[in-house]
Amino acid sequence: MIRSILSLLILLAALVEAPTPAAAQRQRLSMDPGWRFSLGDPTGGEQPRFDDSRWRRLDLPHDWSIEGTPREDALGGGRVGFFPTGIGWYRKSFRLPAGASGRVTWLEFDGVYMNSDVWLNGVHLGRRPYGYASFAYDVTRHLVPGINVVAVRVDNSRQPNSRWYTGSGIYRHVWLTVADRLHVGHWGTYVTTPRADSAGADVVARTRGENGYGGPRDGVLRSVVVDSSGREIAGTETPFSLAAGQAVELEQRLRVESPRLWSVDSPALYALHSTVLDGRRRADVVVTTFGIRTITYDSDRGFLLNGRRVKMRGVNLHHDAGALGAAVPEAVWRRRA
Repeated sequence: MIRSILSLLILLAALVEAPTPAAAQRQRLSMDPGWRFSLGDPTGGEQPRFDDSRWRRLDLPHDWSIEGTPREDALGGGRVGFFPTGIGWYRKSFRLPAGASGRVTWLEFDGVYMNSDVWLNGVHLGRRPYGYASFAYDVTRHLVPGINVVAVRVDNSRQPNSRWYTGSGIYRHVWLTVADRLHVGHWGTYVTTPRADSAGADVVARTRGENGYGGPRDGVLRSVVVDSSGREIAGTETPFSLAAGQAVELEQRLRVESPRLWSVDSPALYALHSTVLDGRRRADVVVTTFGIRTITYDSDRGFLLNGRRVKMRGVNLHHDAGALGAAVPEAVWRRRA
């Protein structure tokens, strides 16, 4: 009986100390499947109750221009292959992910061509001009329990706006990222190796910590360098204090002994594991892959990688894949590379 009670107490203590997966794990969820799409510019398309039942169903990435019929009088002319452009709308209904309530959430677009406006539940999140940069919106306070509706208006009607084929639409992936309110900021890590050779390397990590709680928070940023075999080879910790809604950039320096230098012939990679600790609780973890190397541009010797001259070989390659348009599957890029 005593042994059973002790076992139960040990189990309860472990459950109290160990964070639940939802509390300790950042989620990055694909938003590619299950969109509705329509060409044109309907009134009220941003409203959650708008009837899109007759719109076409599709998965992202998507390029509507390549699906059209080339016309000699196309506004973009030969610069866009005589394909149609115009205005198009995308809408998606989705449920709030399990464990997302009370946490920070970002809606991230890898690429939309062009001039996109994004709404969530009828709230205008922002406008992104042009179309060759990724962008994200903090949607934490706009999410509701149950069904949420995101709407995207894409305007590629002003032609010509390029000297090559651009495609039209959400031509790259869309993501929903969920994190603890005490977290590493979105796109918040930056890793450099200012000094590196076969004997040792200095790794500099700049990490943006953010406090989304309603009150002050004390935390610790633990950064660990892990090699390709999963072995921890360097680490450091930095305490920090943040007022409600405040952010801070922390700089840490780690020393890696006898590193494998990244090169064209031997592209060795390491990973920086950035963990935000809230007391004993693991609030957030972000993994950043990087290579240890030095680069120099010399007026006499050209480009130097790890002190050795390397000739750069490039091609004039735009982001489309011929008949596949601008929504290029990754397998195509791998084959072309």
